[in-house]
Amino acid sequence: MHDDGKKNAGRRVKVKEIEEGVWMIKSAEVIPDNEMWLHSPKVRDTLSRAMAWAEKHPPKESDLSALARKIGRKR
Repeated sequence: MHDDGKKNAGRRVKVKEIEEGVWMIKSAEVIPDNEMWLHSPKVRDTLSRAMAWAEKHPPKESDLSALARKIGRKR
C-alpha cells in the first residue's frame, strides 16, 4: 500500500460505508451551512459582476477632502 499521507493531509473527504467493513472515500468540497447562500444563482451572479468590476477598476487613494465636500461636510 502506498502512503500518500502528506500529499492528502488536510483534504476534506466524504466517507460512505458500502457494506460492513468496506468504505468508499472520495475527496470532496465542503461548503459550510452559513456560507451556502453565497452559492445561490442570484448571489453568485452578483458576486461575479462585482469581481469583474473590481478587476477593471483598481483601488486608488481617496481624496477625503473632496469626499467630505461631496457629502456636504466641511473640514
